[in-house]
Amino acid sequence: MDKKLLEILVCPLCKSDLIYKKEEQELICKADRLAFPIRDEIPVMLENEARKISLDEYDALSSRHPTKQE
Repeated sequence: MDKKLLEILVCPLCKSDLIYKKEEQELICKADRLAFPIRDEIPVMLENEARKISLDEYDALSSRHPTKQE
């Protein structure tokens, strides 16, 4: 994933910063609890393509990822 692209991407719904999960190939919006997929190195920033993250996932993100990228 291109580092410059990661720096400018925000959640399309609330404009919050995103957390890049390299292994899962997802961009996470903690504010909306959504995980946007990355397919073929292209972020799919559509609400209907995102998956809702669970409260457990959210709690894990809060404790492990206080910054924008891991």
